[in-house]
Amino acid sequence: MKRLRLRPRFLRDVTSRDLSTTLLGRAVDMPIGVSPVGALGLFSPYGDLGAAKAAARFKTCMISSTSSNSTLEDIMKSSPESLKWFQLYVRPDRELTKALVQRVERAGYRALVVTVDVACVGRRYQELRYRFKLPPHLKPLNLGKNVVQDHVRNRGHDPALSWKDVAWLRSICSLPIILKGILTAEDARLAVQHGVDGILVSNHGGRQLDGVPATIEALPEIVQAAGDKLEVYMDGGVRTGTDVLKALALGARAVFVGRPVIWGLCYDGEEGVAKVLNILKEELSLAMALSGCTRLADIVPAMVVRASQYSRM
Repeated sequence: MKRLRLRPRFLRDVTSRDLSTTLLGRAVDMPIGVSPVGALGLFSPYGDLGAAKAAARFKTCMISSTSSNSTLEDIMKSSPESLKWFQLYVRPDRELTKALVQRVERAGYRALVVTVDVACVGRRYQELRYRFKLPPHLKPLNLGKNVVQDHVRNRGHDPALSWKDVAWLRSICSLPIILKGILTAEDARLAVQHGVDGILVSNHGGRQLDGVPATIEALPEIVQAAGDKLEVYMDGGVRTGTDVLKALALGARAVFVGRPVIWGLCYDGEEGVAKVLNILKEELSLAMALSGCTRLADIVPAMVVRASQYSRM
């Protein structure tokens, strides 16, 4: 983000700003949502429920994690009026995955966000160094008692996951499908060919493959490859309102935040997450005003350039 510079426009009436948009046809009040984060119960007893309630207060989207410490049904019940998507790990046991997807659809979630970048779990040295293990009272409750231990040991991921499974998911539910973890134009074009509804540009918080680009670097080629065939979102590295503005200018329809939500939960549970979302919303509104934008459609690619363009002068 710091390698990008903003090119603001002036002498425009920016008395009022409208941050509202739509995600797959559903209205939200701002283009900032909550990313899926597993085991939010580590950071606050309010966990997933607190994050969901905070997102609902700002009328924005939350993506609930397969690995949440509350059931997907309880998360939906905590704020049934708000937009929620469900992040899905496709497990080797397809019948288990099918049963989970059917629960998601019955509960009222509006999309499946399928994580595609964890064919195998990356070597996460911090987890190894600190010998991290979930406390026994925190379990991924969406999976059922019979598969919890398997999920904790190997995350339940399937190295055989392929594009044919996108078609399979289509065959078992009617929800829109978003692929989380796409980082190249080649895969974006394949996503279009397979009728995917959206892409969430993500590098899994930088914890999977060393050497991949920052998501803001990967975003432009994916937006170009996707064209108007599907919606493109981004998570990773978003810490300020100007970060949001840069991502929107480069073609993201919305951004999602994970670590800031964790910090908010640690600080003050639901209220802490609400403060984080409010800070980002107010910073985005101010950044729009200072850039000459009154609505999201005013934010265009010409507003962002690489810092190196100026350093050569």
